[in-house]
Amino acid sequence: MKKLLSVLLCFTLALCLLSGCGGSKENTLVVIDSRVAEGKIILQMAKMLVEKNTDLKVEIKDSMTAPNSYTELLEGRADMMLSYDGTLLTTLLHLDPSDVPEGMSLYDFTNQTAMEQDKTRLLDKVGINNTYTIAVTEEVMNQYNLKTISDLAAVSDQLVFGAEHEFFDDEGSMKFKPFCEFYGITFKDSKSVDLNLKYAAVESENLDVTVVYATDGLNIKAGLKILEDDRSFFPEYNGAILVRDDVFERFAEQAPNLEDILNELGGRFTNESMTELTYRVDVQGEDPKAIAEEQLKAWGLL
Repeated sequence: MKKLLSVLLCFTLALCLLSGCGGSKENTLVVIDSRVAEGKIILQMAKMLVEKNTDLKVEIKDSMTAPNSYTELLEGRADMMLSYDGTLLTTLLHLDPSDVPEGMSLYDFTNQTAMEQDKTRLLDKVGINNTYTIAVTEEVMNQYNLKTISDLAAVSDQLVFGAEHEFFDDEGSMKFKPFCEFYGITFKDSKSVDLNLKYAAVESENLDVTVVYATDGLNIKAGLKILEDDRSFFPEYNGAILVRDDVFERFAEQAPNLEDILNELGGRFTNESMTELTYRVDVQGEDPKAIAEEQLKAWGLL
C-alpha cells in the first residue's frame, strides 16, 4: 500500500508540474530586488503594472550587490533589476566615462555596449539622477567653510571618511581609491561600514565625511550637506530598469506589450520627488509597496 501511495504521489506531482500547479516559471517574470528604498519602490510599481496589464506573475527575489544581481541576469536566473547607467558602465561593464565617444550620451553608449557585450539593456530613464556625491556634517561644513570637494581636499587630513563596503571595493572606477587620487585627497582615517550603519555613524559623529546617493532621504535625517563635485569626477547615474534583451520575446504571448508597460515609469520622477519618497521609507518606516501603490493611483496607472 505504501508503495502504491508513493507512486500516486509522484504521479500527482508530475501532473502538477506539467499543468503549472504552484506557478509556472514560464509565466513568471523574475526580478532581483534593490538594496535601496527608491529601487524597492520602483520595482514594486513595475510588479503591480505588469500583473495588472498582462498574464504574467512577478517574483521579486532578495536583493544582492549590483555585480551579483547582474550575474543572475547574465546566467538566466533573473530577468530584470533596477540599475543606473553609471553603474552599468563602470561597475558592470568595467568602462569609464572617458570611454564615451564625444557627442554620445553616457546612457546611449552604455546601452549600446551592454547590448553588444551581454545582450542586456536599460529601458527608459525614470527621471532620477542618483549619482554618488560627497557629503559632510553641517558642523564640518561650517568649521572649514566647505562648498566643493576641492575645498574638502585641502583639509581632508583632519577628517574621517566612512562609506559602505562597496565603495571601497575594486568593482568599477567610481570608488574610493580613484576618487582620492583624482582630487588629491588624504583622509586622517577611512572606515568601511555596513550600509545600514553608515548614517548612524554620521549622527554619532564617528564620521565627518561620507559618500551618499543624491536621492537618499536619510541625507535629510542625518543633516548632511552635499559638496559640489566641482571637477566632475562622478558620472551621471540615471535610474532605469535593466533587462535581459530576450525577455520581451520570451513573454510575447503572455505580455505582448510588456516593454510599453514597464516604460510607463519613464520620466515619472525627479530627484526631489524621489527623495521625499525614500525619506518616507528610510526615516518614517513606511512600506515601499504601499507607497508604490499610492503613487501609481495618483498617476492614474492603477
